[in-house]
Amino acid sequence: MSFTPALGLYIHIPFCARKCPYCDFNTYAGLESLHDATVDALCIEMERWGPRLAGRTVSTVFVGGGTPTVLTAAQLERIFGAVHRCFTVDAGAEITCEANPGTVDQAKFGVLRSLGVNRLSMGVQSFQPAELHFLGRIHSVEDVGQAFATARKAGFDNINLDFIFGLPGQTEASWCDTLERALALAPEHLSLYSLIVEPNTPLFHWVESGSVPEPDEDQAALHYERAMECLAAGGYIQYEVSNWARRTGECRDDETPELASRHNLIYWRNDDYLGIGPGAHSHLRMEEGGVQVERRWGNRKPVPSYGKRMRAGDSVEDFAEEITPPVGMGETMMLGLRLVREGVPLDRFTALHGRSLSDAFGTEVDRLCGDGLLTVDARRVRLTPRGLMVGNRVFAQFLPDN
Repeated sequence: MSFTPALGLYIHIPFCARKCPYCDFNTYAGLESLHDATVDALCIEMERWGPRLAGRTVSTVFVGGGTPTVLTAAQLERIFGAVHRCFTVDAGAEITCEANPGTVDQAKFGVLRSLGVNRLSMGVQSFQPAELHFLGRIHSVEDVGQAFATARKAGFDNINLDFIFGLPGQTEASWCDTLERALALAPEHLSLYSLIVEPNTPLFHWVESGSVPEPDEDQAALHYERAMECLAAGGYIQYEVSNWARRTGECRDDETPELASRHNLIYWRNDDYLGIGPGAHSHLRMEEGGVQVERRWGNRKPVPSYGKRMRAGDSVEDFAEEITPPVGMGETMMLGLRLVREGVPLDRFTALHGRSLSDAFGTEVDRLCGDGLLTVDARRVRLTPRGLMVGNRVFAQFLPDN
């Protein structure tokens, strides 16, 4: 490999004040008695990995969940202390922490800033009271404005807000009102996700029983198109299928904007990341016996057994696999094409895989270009506007089985 991929660190906090009915993340409510022991286990896992990653610099840190801000200030201090004790963190690293508007106050934001957190990601989801109730959120519309103002007062100048669209019964008027309220706050970044009915969630059972209608895909597509129009008019650049960054200056139409999520760019560019915590996933390229091996794995999900195994010095891996070259190349395409401006740079594909993109996927790219779903120039392959609307169909063409 002619270059070393960027390295991101993800730390999973598996606790929430309340579990939302649509969420299938590895998170739990009502386990306050396990918070302290789990923080200990997170620190142990980082101590295990520190020596193995010596010589590599962590470019981004993302503390997510769950709701990290349900932890106490002392618990957060222990986590961030372990991060800097165990890893070499770049002096200009982007350090993000997720927060729920209903679980933070000025003191907690101040703690996060003092620990080096320079980016917040707040799960707002909606500015409509009825929609917040349906989604099981613990915060009110008023809480969002208060939390945002408090974060600004604490010194946060890089804030992301998350929203969900395509809710049963969501109207164009209610969605546009949510978008307008979001723009009025002028956050640096916005993430908009279509509601997905995940198996084994309360929402899944509600839909299955008929008590809640199944989300309307056509209506969700209309909401998505409306969001693209509204955010572009509001000065935001869509750089990924579900993500927008506020324009800060000149930005070519093939450039990713300055305020894009640098941690998530590591995922989309198929770089390396280490996941710490129960259920966390990792993807690393490492030397093993003098050979470069690309590998991914996931930790055990149950919080008690994760902590018990970590304290006993046992493995917490739930699954692991070596990534073959065909799978790795396919994933570079599937992930990179989500970056609607940057796409997949031809020279980067070659540097990462030792093979040109045209050699690996020339037939697939030609076919998709002929269908009007991809465009290719001398530097990159990207989705067309039409391709963006059927992205999953495009991505599937690069799976090894196709």
